[in-house]
Amino acid sequence: MHTIVSTEHLYEHFLLSGQNVCTDTRKPKAGSLFFALKGGNFNANAFAHEAIDAGCRLAIVDEAIYANQKNIVLVTNVLETLQSLANFHRRQLSVPFLAITGSNAKTTHKELIKAVLSKKFRTCATVGNLNNHIGVPLTVLSVTKDDEFAIVEMGANHQGEIKSLCDIAEPNYGLITNIGKAHLEGFGGIEGVKLGKSELYRFLSSRQCKIFINGDDDVLNTLAAENDKVTYGCKKLYDTIGKNYQNNETVSFKFTTRYGEKDWSKIELINTKITGAYNFVNCLAAACVGNYFKVDEHLIKEALESYVPDMNRSQLVDTGKNILLLDAYNANPNSMKVAVENFSAYKAEHKLLLLGDMFELGEYSREEHQKLIDLLLEYKFDNVILVGEAFFNSENNNYLKFKTTAECRNYLTNKRFVGNTVLIKGSRSMAMETLQEAL
Repeated sequence: MHTIVSTEHLYEHFLLSGQNVCTDTRKPKAGSLFFALKGGNFNANAFAHEAIDAGCRLAIVDEAIYANQKNIVLVTNVLETLQSLANFHRRQLSVPFLAITGSNAKTTHKELIKAVLSKKFRTCATVGNLNNHIGVPLTVLSVTKDDEFAIVEMGANHQGEIKSLCDIAEPNYGLITNIGKAHLEGFGGIEGVKLGKSELYRFLSSRQCKIFINGDDDVLNTLAAENDKVTYGCKKLYDTIGKNYQNNETVSFKFTTRYGEKDWSKIELINTKITGAYNFVNCLAAACVGNYFKVDEHLIKEALESYVPDMNRSQLVDTGKNILLLDAYNANPNSMKVAVENFSAYKAEHKLLLLGDMFELGEYSREEHQKLIDLLLEYKFDNVILVGEAFFNSENNNYLKFKTTAECRNYLTNKRFVGNTVLIKGSRSMAMETLQEAL
């Protein structure tokens, strides 16, 4: 007869492990706790012994057949145990938690805000975009009592998911970047996206906690009617007010506060290394959070100017042959639209657009891909290459099309493009960033 181990008992081992947790036997850390998660194509219960052999302190399984030695312990459900352990740990911490969700730019917001807050606080944040039902608990478990601030990115592709992530991380503050046409298939349309993402607002409202909000965004303001707000934007006297001084290649802007200097000529210009006019509001959000937590304005400027984008997000890359605007980490109809509009205003003599399919649109896929093609025609782009099954099957004969990224890469390699400014964007699975090798 196997005994089901309690969360409290596991927490003692978690502390003794130095707060080290792993879910992959290929990346074990001596003394850590191994959680044997299950997926559609794997069952990590079968690797519990490997984890122990690799030096893990405990292996947590939910199939009794594998719990056959004292340091392999049995629970009812490994994933739920991981989440419960994370919430138990969260409740031992007094550090403030800021949750970030939205349709676009979650990770960019998270990284910019982390850069700003790190100027004053020891700040822990989600690594990469580990923002789901596994990534969020792992992020929470990585926060220590020495940390002074925690930022948790939350992703979702169906209703109820943000609520469950809030129940794990119990944030004190929240920020929704925007509401757009992302994961339409899982959410059941744009109204479903609004309901799902705004679960963060409702959670924080129920606890009388503050949100940071773009005051110029009518959709967000409607959803946040009941929330206690810290505002940023350009159109009114917000808590943080910004003015965009876009210099074509990268975001340049100024900001002030509700009670600060209002003569823009006396305010220092912030010159960032992040490309795309749409990133102005992301930088302003980071300035707003910094202002609220009393980070010195000069340190906010220093943080935003020194931030260098990576992971194929809003990167400006000079290959020696072409200039690339590499924004290929992901894409949905909204982020594609603003990227195309931004590129239209970009000052360059020879422009090339390499656009890949947008995924998780379900029944809306054909319509949304056609809308993007119509937008390209409206802006009179003539040098466009479309990549992926959805674009390939569209009713469009104006642009060159390839079914796969590999086929497009071969074409680019043979053509040897030189002297172009190139926008590269598409959904993650399209791996559009691999095209830069041929440019």
